Amino acid sequence: MTFEFDQAMALSAEDPGSFTGRLDGAWAIGPAVNGGVLMALAAAGLREVLGSGEVPHSDPLALSAYFLSAGAPGDIAVAADALRRGRTFSTGQAVLTQTGADGVPVERLRALATYGDLAASDQVHRSIEPPDLPDPDDCIATATARGKGPDAPPLMHRLDLRLDPATAGWAAGRPSGRGEMRGWIGFADGRVPDPVALLFFLDAMPPTSFDLGIGGWAPTLEFSGHVRGRPAPGRLRMQTRSHTLTGGLLEEDAWIWDSTGRLVAQSRQLCSVRIPESGPVIAAAGDR
Repeated sequence: MTFEFDQAMALSAEDPGSFTGRLDGAWAIGPAVNGGVLMALAAAGLREVLGSGEVPHSDPLALSAYFLSAGAPGDIAVAADALRRGRTFSTGQAVLTQTGADGVPVERLRALATYGDLAASDQVHRSIEPPDLPDPDDCIATATARGKGPDAPPLMHRLDLRLDPATAGWAAGRPSGRGEMRGWIGFADGRVPDPVALLFFLDAMPPTSFDLGIGGWAPTLEFSGHVRGRPAPGRLRMQTRSHTLTGGLLEEDAWIWDSTGRLVAQSRQLCSVRIPESGPVIAAAGDR
């Protein structure tokens, strides 16, 4: 079986460190392809470069990305370079571009990442406990949370994302004002999650701004993600939360646990939001 995410991650090597691929509109929210897909493609290119050599490092451990423009469906180029190769860790840079209407390459994303071997993270000394969630069948599938069938954003049909009803009031016009979401996440076609997929999932949850009563998507300016372990097969639990909204900028923290309850990924990103004239919903102090 060919999985949709594997098709989206397909890269062809042109020269050492130079790859071509394609952004598929099936992974879009509105006109833009989800930023997590761009990060995962950059990570896939770096995996090819850093996963070769005398001491291969194939697992992304930390990735920081700056989004310079929105990715659109169409052809892409990924340039991945090794900046440092060590015995335990290697660091590289990836730049993802698309050709603009004038024929000039437009940079979409630039990322720095450190790679290693996640087998070294098998021993856990301290970790964050996963949130308690209702059974997946008692949660709200996001493919129908803001519309049904083809009316839902294409990205939502690539995911099996089920939100805890306690954090999904925004879908019915009743945001809580806490700036929090929790739920189960995985691929709709059943693909088993891996480290590169975790980087995608960290940016796949609806933005916490929805729970603050702020509609519209929240484009990411900067993202820093850490992969803490190879996820076990099965559903992932995910939680996102925001505490600060100033000047139209919102930070969003995310955590992902695998089916065994182990924390396998976490991130923080800075997003831009357009605040309505009425202002965001503010939760009561007792709700925090």
